[in-house]
Amino acid sequence: MVFDVTDKIRYIGVDDTDIDLFESQYIVPNGISYNSYLIMDEKVAIMDTVDLRKSEEWWNNLHTALEGRTPDYLVVQHMEPDHAGNIAAALEKFPSLKIVASGRAVQMLPQFFENVGFEGRTIVVKEGDTLDLGEHTLQFFMAPMVHWPEVMVTYDQADRVVFSADGFGKFGALAYDEDWACEARRYYFNICGKYGVQVQALLKKLAALDIAYICPLHGPILTEDLGYYIGLYNTWSKYEVETEGVFIAYASIHGGTAEVALKLADVLRQKGVSKVSVADLSRDDMAEAVEDAFRMGKLVVAAASYDTDVFPPMHDFLHHLKIKAYQKRKVGIIENGSWAPCAAKVMTGMLEQMKEIEIVSPVVTIRSRMKQTDLPALEALADAMMA
Repeated sequence: MVFDVTDKIRYIGVDDTDIDLFESQYIVPNGISYNSYLIMDEKVAIMDTVDLRKSEEWWNNLHTALEGRTPDYLVVQHMEPDHAGNIAAALEKFPSLKIVASGRAVQMLPQFFENVGFEGRTIVVKEGDTLDLGEHTLQFFMAPMVHWPEVMVTYDQADRVVFSADGFGKFGALAYDEDWACEARRYYFNICGKYGVQVQALLKKLAALDIAYICPLHGPILTEDLGYYIGLYNTWSKYEVETEGVFIAYASIHGGTAEVALKLADVLRQKGVSKVSVADLSRDDMAEAVEDAFRMGKLVVAAASYDTDVFPPMHDFLHHLKIKAYQKRKVGIIENGSWAPCAAKVMTGMLEQMKEIEIVSPVVTIRSRMKQTDLPALEALADAMMA
C-alpha cells in the first residue's frame, strides 16, 4: 500500500498475512507489517526496505510513490533481513544510490550480500550527523542494541518525524485494527526485552526532540497521544510493573499440576486479587507467557518434576525469562513429584540467576495429586504473594 504520512513522506511498506511464525518462533495470527517510507524532496530518500518475502509488492509500491523520480539515498536503520532484504537489489536498480547507515551497519553489509560492490556507495553517519534533502533535514541518533548493535533512528526536523527502527513496533499487519498495547507489549518483551538499559538511553535522546509522528518498522504509525506510547516504553524498559496482579504459569504432565495451579488462582481471587492470569506452558503461546510475566508484578511457577529435573515447558519458559532479563519480581514456586520431587530445586536455581527476584515462602510440594491436606500450604503461598 502507498499513502501519505505528510506532504513529502509516503508509506511504501507491505503487510505479510501469509507468515505463520515471525522470526521462526513468534505466532502472528494477524501477520506482520514490514514498514518502509519514502521522503520526496529535492533529494529522495528511501527509509529501509522490506523482507524478501514481499519484494514484489514493495517494488511496486516504491515505483508508484517515486512517480518517475530516482532515489538518491537509502537510509538503513537496521540490518535485520526483514528490513534489509532488498538492499542489494536497490543498489543494482539505481546505480547512483548511496546507502546511509551507521558504521557498524556498513561493516555488516557484506555479511548479508556476497559479491556486491559497496565501495564508494556508502555514507557512514555518527551520532547527531545530519543529511540535507532540501526542505527536510535528517538527523541520526545511534541506538545500539535496540535491538542489534548497528541500529540507529532518524529524525526528520521538518515534519518532526521519528523513524524509530524496531522501537515502538508491534506484531500484526496494518490491515487489522487491533489494540496497540497488547501486541506491542508482546513484541517488545520478546524482541527488545533484554535491552532495557539501551532503550532507556534512546528514550532520553527522544525526549529532547519535538515529535509529531513515530514511524516504526513494524506496526502502525503513531500520531496521537504519543506520551501514552512513550510512557509504556518507559515502564517496560525500566522493568517496572504495568499491571498489579499475579500471573500463574504451569507445566503439567497428567493434569495434577494444572489442578493445583487453577486452585491457587481461585484462592487468590477469593482473597481479593483483582487480576489473576493463568497460562498452560505446554499449550499456550510462549511469547504471550513471557509478556504476562513482565507485565505483572508477581509470578507463580508450577511444574512437575521430570527426569530429576523440571518438565521441559517450564525449563523453556524460565530460560526465555532469563535471556530477556526478567527482574524485579516476586515469585512463588509449586512443584509436583510422585517419588522424588525436584522441580522446585531446578526452578529456584534458574530464578536465582535473574536479577532482583524475591522467591517467597512456602515452596509448595504436591505428591502426585492435590489433597485437602495441601490446601493450607496453598493458602499460605497466596498470602505470601499478596504481602
